[in-house]
Amino acid sequence: MLGPDAYATLAILAVLFILLIISRLPVWVIFVGALTCAMTFGLASPDALLKGFSNPGVLSVAVLFMVAYGMYSTGAIIIIVDTLLGFPHTINQAFTRILFPIAGGSAFLNNTPLIAMMIPVIRDITRNLGLPASRFYIPLSFASILGGATTLIGTSTNLIIAGLVTDYLAPGTSGGPALQEIGMFTPTPVGLPVALIGIVFIILTAPYLLPEKTEQTNAKTTPGRLYEAKFIVGKSEGIDGKTLEEVGFSRPVGFEIKTIERPQTGRLEITPELQLQEGDIITFWTDSDTLPHLWSKIGLRTANETFELSSDRHLHHLVEVVISPKNPAAGKTISQIHTDKSSSFGGNLVALSRGGKPVISENKQTFILQGDNAILEVQDEFFYENRNEERFKLIRRLKGYHIKRTDRAAEATIITACMITTVALQWLPLLNAALLAVFAMLLTGCMSIGQATKSIDLQTIVILACAIGLESALTETGLSWAIADIIQSASGTDPYLALAAIFIGAVIMTNVITNPAAAAFMFPIAFNLAVDLGVSFMPFVIVLMLGCSYAFINPAGYQTNMMVYEPGGYTTRDYIRTGLPLTIIVGITTLLLTPIFFPF
Repeated sequence: MLGPDAYATLAILAVLFILLIISRLPVWVIFVGALTCAMTFGLASPDALLKGFSNPGVLSVAVLFMVAYGMYSTGAIIIIVDTLLGFPHTINQAFTRILFPIAGGSAFLNNTPLIAMMIPVIRDITRNLGLPASRFYIPLSFASILGGATTLIGTSTNLIIAGLVTDYLAPGTSGGPALQEIGMFTPTPVGLPVALIGIVFIILTAPYLLPEKTEQTNAKTTPGRLYEAKFIVGKSEGIDGKTLEEVGFSRPVGFEIKTIERPQTGRLEITPELQLQEGDIITFWTDSDTLPHLWSKIGLRTANETFELSSDRHLHHLVEVVISPKNPAAGKTISQIHTDKSSSFGGNLVALSRGGKPVISENKQTFILQGDNAILEVQDEFFYENRNEERFKLIRRLKGYHIKRTDRAAEATIITACMITTVALQWLPLLNAALLAVFAMLLTGCMSIGQATKSIDLQTIVILACAIGLESALTETGLSWAIADIIQSASGTDPYLALAAIFIGAVIMTNVITNPAAAAFMFPIAFNLAVDLGVSFMPFVIVLMLGCSYAFINPAGYQTNMMVYEPGGYTTRDYIRTGLPLTIIVGITTLLLTPIFFPF
């Protein structure tokens, strides 16, 4: 018989679910509110409700955000992906070259930066092939989800469940039936074949299940102010030695290549087969939204170095400004600004626009006039020196773009590989290895302390911690036992039916609420069910890891689904059309394989 506390917990969870579906409040606010209610009504001890903030799984997620940023900020991820992908020529090549590497990468790195980096890559590839991008974005997200579920560190869901297992194995606890600590590759025997089958299913069905949509949701139909920008091809950094087609410049969107000049031979004919070389000067016409992508592209640097910046390029910023009448550079040429220190321009001129149109320049003798719009590459001192806006009227700072520190890409890759190896061989716990990796990246200059701390998604960490805290309310009020009894009465004494019930419940909950929350809520229910049946809990752990990761039906069920929602121009029906059959396929495979590798 359930007591008042159990019904209070049930009411809080019901309100939580409803708010997650219909409310526009931030998700972390809803979870903090639910945890506050549970604490106010005394549904569990404060220590139990707050245990998520010290849970090893939650802390590991926070630290892995920093490791992933180290890989991203050095360009290591981009270099690796570009090397693996290239530019495919058919739709089958595109699916094969994209989905399998992304699934593999997601097994060892947070898939959020991977998907963020791949969205423009998909755009370029699909335009190069003349295919609708809407055929690729959902498969991209699904492949990252499938790959992430194959290892301990591939998804926050697995880390949360591993942390809960650690709590249950702690001294003074029963440990549960046949419960063992989760290792790096514990879910791999089931997760890997499921991922392979799922990706093959996506490749075979996505061209037919996903809509063919135009790029009206992606493309800029009104370019607005256009700039001329000149960039130089650097040595052996992503572009040198590659053709325009291979670097994604053969079918430009948001920009236009006007000229390509080679110091030795002069102006070159622009064709997709043109092979770029170190020293080539590329002149673009572009808008201010597309320019940062060109500026931050590995292998390009601005050709108009109008100011000697003392800091490293990876610390620089882009700003859009208007040349003030009081600017000493007004009325002088670009070359004069560079040689005349009294001009005090304050940054490198990346692009120039006059009257909303590009300023056509054949050389550095182009004049800069008051009222011109410019985009500058500046260092931190610029914002203090120009605080009174005497030289420039600041329009906006173009945030979210930084030069990749490619000279540290090798160090970041080696450090990450060492972290993965030490965890895989069980030399160190994941949290310990990840912390060492972060300090190694800081010491080698892969990222700064400020960048590392800013890379942590605090909202995600709060949601994970609150979800684990609410799990304590389910356990201490007896609600988890009651739900486990209902499932057992429905499945009888058959552990296979119970396993299927847990998987279905996990899939439903992860598509209704966030997947870490689903994992935290379903864990005690599955544990109590295993105890009631007197069987090993490990099959239930594996099913929870996979079932709580497979958020294919609801776009809001997983962060990467939401990331591709707008670029693909999707509706919820598109996710249901592709995600429902995929969920059935991977669900059947999971339920068949799990008892084989993890017997009851």
